[in-house]
Amino acid sequence: MISIPKAAGDPSVTDYTNNLKQHVTNLTDKIGERHIRKPQALHKAASYISQQWAMMGYEVERQPFTAKGVKCENLEVTKTGQDNPGDIILICAHYDTANECPGANDNASGIATMLEIARHFSHTNPSCSLRFVALTNEKPPLYGTEKSGSWVYAHRASHNGDKIRAAIILESLGYYSNSNHSQLYPPLMGMSHPAQGNFLAMTSNIASMGVMRKFTKYFKKHSRFRFETMFMQNFLPWVKWSNSSPFWLNGYPAFMISDTASYRYPFYNSSRDTTEKLDYQCLSFVTDGLIRALEEYADE
Repeated sequence: MISIPKAAGDPSVTDYTNNLKQHVTNLTDKIGERHIRKPQALHKAASYISQQWAMMGYEVERQPFTAKGVKCENLEVTKTGQDNPGDIILICAHYDTANECPGANDNASGIATMLEIARHFSHTNPSCSLRFVALTNEKPPLYGTEKSGSWVYAHRASHNGDKIRAAIILESLGYYSNSNHSQLYPPLMGMSHPAQGNFLAMTSNIASMGVMRKFTKYFKKHSRFRFETMFMQNFLPWVKWSNSSPFWLNGYPAFMISDTASYRYPFYNSSRDTTEKLDYQCLSFVTDGLIRALEEYADE
């Protein structure tokens, strides 16, 4: 567990720890690995997310499609904006896992965070619309293909003419370390960033940089949790695997918020990605910071 400045006992910070851990436990321990090779588990995960949203008062829209003969679905709920309902901010996370991976960090942590953000906004009236999207097929073998949930969703949004101000992708948010050299990077990137994996990464391409920086301004204002901004070039081969890429290709600004996943997490895409590996206190502070930043970002 890393040290968070003025964290414990700060009355201005809401504690989401128990709810976050419950979501991760339900997805990881009770359902387990969830992907098209285990369609029953994939459908159970979708049902769990839908039930959580329904209990918050949202109307769930299911967006079915077929991949390798398996029925799959993205899920969506919307908190309609009171002043600018046509302007949309997406908050997305994928609920599937890699093969033989229970997926606590990747990506039950992202789904748990998205659910708690959605719970908060179910009781508020943001100026623009907030749309929460649970994506599927973002792990091998379908990530980066036309059967990934992000590709299907982004193309559908473009076809419908949705006015998306930003797509915020929540991906692997639960692992942090103060150990030296616990943080790795793609070639050439690490020269300007910390060697300790004790920060939140916010990553965009150049075209989305301005949108991301507006959000980070509000996150910095409301949270003491350390973060780093990073930028990816569209031409890099591994960028096409990103959940952000289909949004970029359809002309939408998008950025990812993560703990950097495989560049920090030693249990990435493995059977050891289990519930007890996550730092739920850090995940709670991240969730609190994202909610407070979104409150201002949505009213901008």
